[in-house]
Amino acid sequence: MQQLSLLIVMLAALIIPIIMARFRVSSIPTAIAEIITGIILGKSFLNIVNPNWTLNMMSSMGVIMLMFLSGMEINFDLFRKIPGKKRDSKSPVVMASQAFGLIIATALIIAIIISRLHLFNDVLLATIIFSTVALGVVIATLKEKDILQKPVGQTILLTAVLGEVVPMLALTFYASINGGNARRLWLIVLLFLAAFVLLRRFKQPYVWFNKISKSTTQLDIRLAFFLIFALVTIAETVGAENILGAFLAGMVMKLLQPSETTEDRLNSIGYGFLIPFFFIMTGDRLDLKNLFANRQAVTLIPILVIGFILAKLPTMIIYRRRFKLRNSFAGSFLVATTITLVLPTLEVARNLHAITQAQSAAFTLAAVIVCIIAPIVFNSTYKLEKADLIKQKVNFIGTNTLTVPISQQLYKNWYDVRMVTDNENNFKTYNSQVKHLEYMPKLDAESLEQGGYFDCDIIVVGFLNDHKSARLAQIAKEHGVKRVIASQNNPRLDPKDVSALREKGIEIFNSFNVQSSVLRALIESPLILRMLTDTEAGLYEATLLNSRYSGRELHTLPFVNKITISRIFRNHKPIDPHGDTVLEYGDHILFTGDRQAAEEVRENLQGRK
Repeated sequence: MQQLSLLIVMLAALIIPIIMARFRVSSIPTAIAEIITGIILGKSFLNIVNPNWTLNMMSSMGVIMLMFLSGMEINFDLFRKIPGKKRDSKSPVVMASQAFGLIIATALIIAIIISRLHLFNDVLLATIIFSTVALGVVIATLKEKDILQKPVGQTILLTAVLGEVVPMLALTFYASINGGNARRLWLIVLLFLAAFVLLRRFKQPYVWFNKISKSTTQLDIRLAFFLIFALVTIAETVGAENILGAFLAGMVMKLLQPSETTEDRLNSIGYGFLIPFFFIMTGDRLDLKNLFANRQAVTLIPILVIGFILAKLPTMIIYRRRFKLRNSFAGSFLVATTITLVLPTLEVARNLHAITQAQSAAFTLAAVIVCIIAPIVFNSTYKLEKADLIKQKVNFIGTNTLTVPISQQLYKNWYDVRMVTDNENNFKTYNSQVKHLEYMPKLDAESLEQGGYFDCDIIVVGFLNDHKSARLAQIAKEHGVKRVIASQNNPRLDPKDVSALREKGIEIFNSFNVQSSVLRALIESPLILRMLTDTEAGLYEATLLNSRYSGRELHTLPFVNKITISRIFRNHKPIDPHGDTVLEYGDHILFTGDRQAAEEVRENLQGRK
């Protein structure tokens, strides 16, 4: 019977995404569908899956893996303060911090009200539960809208990160105090110290791991599971919750800067195998018959649903300072999603006998209902703003006969271009030709920052003066610009200076080398040069960020007949493409085709369709 229950759960995990794809159910998170399936298979309805040692173990592994992957979802670059630059009051970090502060205050008020109504008396536990945010659901929804990297997406994301990290720490303290381990609370410091030591210990070796890892060793995956079990073991030893250890393991793994391929493999192991056990068994354990027989628990469900939503709605006040009212409302509804941390919290509370089985079921059912409602409200309410439609922001510093034509040729649907110059004559010459051209008498860090020129994806510094280009390029890099391209045209320039710029992550453009390459191409391969200079068709690049196409062979892509794929770069290594070449998440694909087809392919591969 145990093997049959295991087989049924695995079959359910296989069929759920197939059914959702067949009937195009995209508004409901897969986790919610798995919980609902567990309810149907469990004691509430069919009663054909009975919890046993194997299923309980797989469920425990699933929640640990869920917390690990949640820790890996944190983008630590968002918290990094740029030296010498003050935090803007409308920056994602500041707004998210203020928004979560409101969530904590509102959650506390709601918890007190419910306690006064004698529906649930543990104010601290209720505050923790009401303040949680389902980070995984939020990230998936933002990715589908293609706004994860936009200011609104980063603000919502950071709010969700705080909604997972802070309640988890609070849960650890709550469990220690209520579990009689208050005197051992200081030992939790050892858990964080262990995480720090592991990070320092594997920081350098991890680079070496990637070089020697083979398909039969998968050292990066082995390291990930070592981190999980090491920190989970330490957490349980010092009296902390194992989910905190797993979450810290995910953070350590993220700080080791794993490749996109490694992250994709870990996601495959987690969401493809272990995590469905946790969600299905969560639904299986719900006893709705007894729940609905308990009048107080039934009364509690709608109140909890309202409480989950009301606890997050005040974030709209903060979001409204930068975003439209409609989108601010949608964002506040999205952070109302709360399932991933609620379930482990309830499990801890049950083990501490701080909550009854009926109350736990009511909280779970309310969280499921909110997780169904919130993404639907967000998807139907949120409307892309003008800033959301811009693919990449490119700023040119310096105007001349090279930078101006390039800025005009960049495809407007892919790039938003601005230019600035300190040459008044050039400004008068090109002002009528360039849509967004600004004149600044003095180009320095302060004036460029005030003009918002560091708020972009790419900066091109194109002065004929190499020292001026190098200085401004370094300033741009220090202000956190992802890509900085600087012209260095003097053939007598010291190679050490060029190497120093490259070590800082600055890309060097040398017009002499480019002209030599173009002349050679004209002699050796005139058709390639024509393709590169063609304004209608050309050579393009797209990065595979759409998991729908990850793991698929090239010949199965629905748009492959519209383009010609010439090369694939994976982990900076070239791969010759064939029909049976399997794509991996993060692959950089070079292809040729007309511009309309190129736009469609890029949108598909990068997840915008």
